[in-house]
Amino acid sequence: MNYIFSSRDRLKMLSNITALSIALTTPFLISFNPVLAQEQKMKTLTVSGRGIISIPTSLTQIRLGVEIKGKTATEVQQQVAQKTAAVVALLKSRNVEKLQTTGINLNPSYSYQNNVQRLDGYIGTNTISFRIDTQKAGNILDEAVKAGATRIDGISFIASDSAITEARQQALRAATQDAQKQADTVLSVLNLTRREIVNIQINSTSTPPPRPMFTKSIAAGDVAATTPVEGGEQEIEASVTLQISY
Repeated sequence: MNYIFSSRDRLKMLSNITALSIALTTPFLISFNPVLAQEQKMKTLTVSGRGIISIPTSLTQIRLGVEIKGKTATEVQQQVAQKTAAVVALLKSRNVEKLQTTGINLNPSYSYQNNVQRLDGYIGTNTISFRIDTQKAGNILDEAVKAGATRIDGISFIASDSAITEARQQALRAATQDAQKQADTVLSVLNLTRREIVNIQINSTSTPPPRPMFTKSIAAGDVAATTPVEGGEQEIEASVTLQISY
């Protein structure tokens, strides 16, 4: 038997099918809502831990240089170059580390008489920096002055690269343990139980820059037979933030 449907009948049938489809789907949607609601209600505690590790320094960072004052720029620059070359040759022969030039300057020098400015010469400087074992630092300072250095711009103490790398790992472990202890303390007071860590953030692992010890200009015979140099400790710090569910 053949049925002929009008356009109105076809529209009505489509409407009924759509309504039936929505009715069949709705229970499944409703069944997932409690799960979503439970996830949204998950409670978390956020804590930040800090770890600081102190390690002995074994290297000395030294900054020294040559400073010359003279009547002409050419004269000053030549003397600075000669003395600096002698100092650099000495340092290379002692196998210092990270030897580099940190500054070259040539400036006019003025005097004032009766409020009148007069050019009275030039001042030239050449500064260099390097690293050496702290036990050898005193001797190298004395030898550098004898070779022609006229300035010690500063010394600072640092640990070796391998020691710093190991200390950073220890600081991270200490920071993580500190954060966990803080969370356990707070939750135990509230009679709550730590469940799982849902987020981890490493905030930083920092090494404070070496601290300059002194700056000094040196006159002939101004250095003792052996300049005493004693290193210290260097701190490595790390910070970690944990988000913990309970």
